[in-house]
Amino acid sequence: MKKLKNTLLPMILLVVIIAMSSCKNVDDGVTTVPERDRAEQQAEDRDTLLAYLGSHYYNSDDFVGNMNPTINELVITELPEGETLPDGHTLLIDAVETHNTVLLEVDYEFYILKLNQGGGSKTPNFPDDVRVNYAGNLLDGTVFDSSVNSVVFDLTSLVPGWSRVLPEFNDAESFILNSDGTVNFNNAGVGAMFIPSGLGYFSGGASGIPVYSSLVFKFELYQTAINDHDFDGIPSWVEDLDEDLDLSNDDTDDNGLANFVSVDDDGDGVLTNDELEHIQYTVDTNMGEEEPILMAGEYEVDRTTVDGIITINTVKIVDANNDGTPDYLDDAIDTNNNPDED
Repeated sequence: MKKLKNTLLPMILLVVIIAMSSCKNVDDGVTTVPERDRAEQQAEDRDTLLAYLGSHYYNSDDFVGNMNPTINELVITELPEGETLPDGHTLLIDAVETHNTVLLEVDYEFYILKLNQGGGSKTPNFPDDVRVNYAGNLLDGTVFDSSVNSVVFDLTSLVPGWSRVLPEFNDAESFILNSDGTVNFNNAGVGAMFIPSGLGYFSGGASGIPVYSSLVFKFELYQTAINDHDFDGIPSWVEDLDEDLDLSNDDTDDNGLANFVSVDDDGDGVLTNDELEHIQYTVDTNMGEEEPILMAGEYEVDRTTVDGIITINTVKIVDANNDGTPDYLDDAIDTNNNPDED
């Protein structure tokens, strides 16, 4: 489902290619069209989205007390000027939450309609995996993409709006595996996002999506799983050291490889995973034992369950010299905590 891919890098490459091919002699008569200023486009998109939210309503009464809503039940309708809002409906502007974020040094405003928070215990981090059902449309109602069955996405592969919105919801409370192989999810996180072009495809566009389009995505969040893109034991969201929701600019050893895809973050010759403390817990649920509460800086790597006995493997960040910098980010510390595993 290519339309949701984060087109930021391809967009930049495309601009470079166009510039190279177009910057010929003036005599060639070739004119390049500069990319719009992001801040100016955001101001325009904000006005467009607020006008849309103020002139469209949804069937709000259908979601009162509904613990298992679906995006197919959401009906958004334009309110003609001068007409009265129908009973049982609410203007979007009176129902959405307004959120703010920063991307490429530009302040962005986006809007979330929460139809159901979700009854599960997990919320995705901005670079995690999510299982969703979704539909995307332009402000004129044109649907440009949707899923037939639930699909799994890495949030880092989607347009930036998704990584800002999905963490505001919980996953489903439970699921039932049917005899025909299908799955029914109970009390999932369900909503819609209204995002400016800067959190969408901006100047890149996509099939069925004009450039600089503000977008609407409806979604049902079923499940989420923590991502560790380089399998070094540190969850990818933790590798966002400056907490700017951008993993690409965190490169501790300045080797051109961002930490979230580097197996030796500080470049000291010892793998990140080997500079962590490895811990294993065994929980016998048959004896009424409960799972441990993980310490600060401790993260689950994997688990197995056999006959009611849960084995949980975790890693814990170590700061051997107590200088505030974890060993795996400190090239002055090169102690291998797991020599037998090499």
